[in-house]
Amino acid sequence: MTNACYFTVFKAFNFATGVARQSLSSNCNLKSPFKCSFRKMHMEINKESDSRGALIVLEGLDRCGKTTQCSRLLSHLEELGHSVESWRFPDRNTGVGQMISSYLANKSHLDDHAIHLLFSANRWEKRSLMESKLRSKTTLIVDRYSFSGVAFSSAKGLDLEWCKAPEKGLLAPDLVLYLDISPEKAAERGGYGDERYEQLEFQKKVAQSYRTLCDSTWKIIDATRPVEDVEKQLKQIVMECVLTCQKGKPLSQLWEN
Repeated sequence: MTNACYFTVFKAFNFATGVARQSLSSNCNLKSPFKCSFRKMHMEINKESDSRGALIVLEGLDRCGKTTQCSRLLSHLEELGHSVESWRFPDRNTGVGQMISSYLANKSHLDDHAIHLLFSANRWEKRSLMESKLRSKTTLIVDRYSFSGVAFSSAKGLDLEWCKAPEKGLLAPDLVLYLDISPEKAAERGGYGDERYEQLEFQKKVAQSYRTLCDSTWKIIDATRPVEDVEKQLKQIVMECVLTCQKGKPLSQLWEN
């Protein structure tokens, strides 16, 4: 697939999103004698129907412990009887994901802009299923999401706002857990260096990009502590989020403003 194809896909995403928004806006402005009644009926729907699963994202540098903690959170919520699934991006089982996997394993080479759009497309591939799962009251524990895509690409020198643009319209997490560890400490952990991005100097740039993206809604977790201590802290934070979503917290989109 050529770079032109990637940008064509990107433009198609923007076009489709624009059409959907225009359609929604038109439908909302229709004059109807039943408009007020419909709104009243909607507000009278049992609160239970608004209950949903939580979208919980774990972020951080390579080898910070995300995968381990995702697995432990999954087991914890299952033991409590919650419907829960563990997801990971990139999802290497999709067509786009297989291209990304080849790139990360240094088996192929792509322009930095092209691989960024592929990572974004990989998340868009799962967007509809993600919303369906959440509305069916399944909580998703996600290992990396849009923030990783933006942090890693901007660390290569790409414009931050350009990197964020194709992510707009994806679902916004209810909770972002950032496992904080220095690049030097992460480099000491087993398996470091197996993939393309696991290089100390580059990870330092990624850490700086993450600091730019971090806001007050993120929870910063000291990932240098013992695994069990990190797990205990995460469990408490996650349960609060899950209960909030069960009460009917509305879904929102990334970087709406």
